[in-house]
Amino acid sequence: MSDVVEPLGAGRIEPRELEQEMRSSYLDYAMSVIVGRALPDVRDGLKPVHRRVLWAMHDSGHQPNRPYVKCARVTGDTMGKYHPHDSSSIYDAIARLVQPFSLRYPLVDGQGNFGSIDDDPPAAERYTECRLAKLATELLRDIDSDTVDFGPNYDESRREPQVLPARFPNLLVNGSTGIAVGMATNIPPHNLAETIDAVVALIDKPTASVEDLMKHVRGPDFPTGAIIVGRSGIRDAYRTGRGRVIMRARAHIEELRGGKNAIIVTELPYGVKKGGDGGVITKIAALVREKVVTEVSDLQDYSDKTGMRIQIELKREAVPQVALNKLFKHTSLQTTFGYNAVALVDGVPRTLSLLEFVRHYLDFQREVVTRRSQYELRKALARAHVLEGYLIALDNLDEVIQLIRASDDADEARSGLMERFNLSELQAQAILDLRLRALTGLERKRVEDEFKDLQERIFELRALLGDESRIAALIKEELLEIKEIYGKSDDRRTEIVAGETDLELEDMIAEEDMVIAITKSGYIKRLPVTTYREQRRGGIGVMGMDLKDEDYIEHLFVASTHDYILFFTTVGKVYRLKVHELPLGSRQSKGRAIVNLLPFRQDEDVQAVIATRNFEEAKYLVFATRKGIVKRTEFAAYNTPLKADGIIAIKLRDDDQLIGVRLASEF
Repeated sequence: MSDVVEPLGAGRIEPRELEQEMRSSYLDYAMSVIVGRALPDVRDGLKPVHRRVLWAMHDSGHQPNRPYVKCARVTGDTMGKYHPHDSSSIYDAIARLVQPFSLRYPLVDGQGNFGSIDDDPPAAERYTECRLAKLATELLRDIDSDTVDFGPNYDESRREPQVLPARFPNLLVNGSTGIAVGMATNIPPHNLAETIDAVVALIDKPTASVEDLMKHVRGPDFPTGAIIVGRSGIRDAYRTGRGRVIMRARAHIEELRGGKNAIIVTELPYGVKKGGDGGVITKIAALVREKVVTEVSDLQDYSDKTGMRIQIELKREAVPQVALNKLFKHTSLQTTFGYNAVALVDGVPRTLSLLEFVRHYLDFQREVVTRRSQYELRKALARAHVLEGYLIALDNLDEVIQLIRASDDADEARSGLMERFNLSELQAQAILDLRLRALTGLERKRVEDEFKDLQERIFELRALLGDESRIAALIKEELLEIKEIYGKSDDRRTEIVAGETDLELEDMIAEEDMVIAITKSGYIKRLPVTTYREQRRGGIGVMGMDLKDEDYIEHLFVASTHDYILFFTTVGKVYRLKVHELPLGSRQSKGRAIVNLLPFRQDEDVQAVIATRNFEEAKYLVFATRKGIVKRTEFAAYNTPLKADGIIAIKLRDDDQLIGVRLASEF
């Protein structure tokens, strides 16, 4: 049986191993996704769908000074002419180009509902309207001057640009995110003025290092503002193309009526949704219900068109900074941006440092300016050539008119002019096309002035094309012009603060000595030692805790806000809290019931407390029970996070109780 089958009306069918065919086909698919969908081009910072949307809008005349048009029209133009994919993916791309919380500098000016930071979806495309944003015209500027290559669209009925001229470094300015096959990209947005300053710095000093550029680009500048914690992740990202940048919401503490405090959140980390199922408000509410965060009494969203305001009201006894740190730890109020700078360089995906980003962009701009200048030079030379013919004709006007009148047809007149005055065919045809009004003295003066100006411009263009330093100076001048127009009054939105290690609850809480008081009936409080002052002989004292007649203070000691307190109970269990987690009270208040802080059983009371910061200060803990049982345990064994419901420190019989616990160096 033959290995080659010749089916009717088709070419040859060659049998292949499935594994070989799958490998080959999957590689083709992977490269199609990488190059054609998911990764941006390092030159203009755009994926194909975004480039086609902007080009379709430019081609259809939807400029910033023209009326808005329905997004459905733009979607249809883009899909029908350049991007043969689902219309929803095109509209999603348009919506992202509009959203001020997604792009640092939106490239499409939208009118209508394009979604929100609450995770609301955009309205249907038949309702929303759009046009090019003013800054987007800088991406497209000079595109008609042969600055970039064009290629056929999907059905070869039109031509589309393979890249936009991008008169500013859009990939760094607006960033990009995408998942391809086997790779992904996640590039944060940056400040326009800072990024242009970095490009200018490389122009001025071609040997500049990453550190030199980082003097200008301080770090990502997110459209939602917020705070970046630490610079080490930024340095790693800019040097290697990979890094972890810690983002934190901008929040502060406000005092409310009635002695309560509230955490006010005014800016969220980039990419974090405020509302919706996965939003930060929903997460906080869930944490409160699950009793992971116990300090919150109310949660309200007072955001409006003037800005964001999430108000997290705290219980009266809550420590605001502790509550805020818990929220940072358990919610996306603090999150990480995984910097992964992958972009297409000559159609090949590469991981790029900051220096490589800027260098590739600068190389592209040299090519754009060179091609634009060459195009302008060609047009200037062609126009000067025609004007030179006009001047010859005007110098010999009577003879030219006589020659034309004596000719039988235009072809004969053209040939006669070319032969008599040594003109090119183009010049001769231009003379024949002249209107009579061009023969006036005023028109002659205009032609002479235009010819003179063209000669000067041709000289300038030739000088420019022959000198790399002049090209660099022109790029610098045009970049600084864009910075002046779009970036002068645009301050950084994202603040960068000194770094911290893994966030602990006592972070940003000043260390302070506290007096801790625990009563017989189970009330506990802390208050600063400064509340009590030394009295001289004969002092009358001050009022202390307001207790019931049968209650009294059973444990009283001093500890730092950063110390641990171990609570040993009558049933042999031990619990652990930080001093700053205890309720802060006044001198007269009795504090808070300890059962509201620790999950005690009904028959469980505090029998002993030990405050410590260093679990190596003593070697052993010694336990004693009512039945005379004594036990020794290494103190260091308690230097570990304890379960919320405590652990068993000593096993007791049903009729026994723990009566004492002491630290011991020797036993």
